Amino acid sequence: MIIGIGNDVIDIRRIEKTLEKHGQRFIKRLFTETEVRKSERRAQRAASYAKRFAAKEACSKALGTGFRAGVFWKDMGVVNEPSGKPTMVLTGGARAQLDKIVPPGHAVRIHLTITDDFPYAHAFVMIEAVPA
Repeated sequence: MIIGIGNDVIDIRRIEKTLEKHGQRFIKRLFTETEVRKSERRAQRAASYAKRFAAKEACSKALGTGFRAGVFWKDMGVVNEPSGKPTMVLTGGARAQLDKIVPPGHAVRIHLTITDDFPYAHAFVMIEAVPA
């Protein structure tokens, strides 16, 4: 059963400007070490960060909280499965919120799709509960 969906679109140029103005302060505040390693290796660095930014926004919407109720940017991280498929790993307040919305006896799958087509990056998150 679907227990949450979220969607976000961001202008990559906005992230480019923020990276120019705030650099490491912005990166350290919002992104996990895994996300930083991945994005810093990319030729289109700003697009990579923008996709991850959009994924976090979409995930916070799927959780039903946005960035409140103890849910913070770094509580949600984009990771890739061995196949390359992206998904989200939740910790801290985001994980606590997820645990609140998952019915007893169910496991969770977080589906994520991210893409960019300059000047926009887009993410869609669907949280699914499946019988354990």
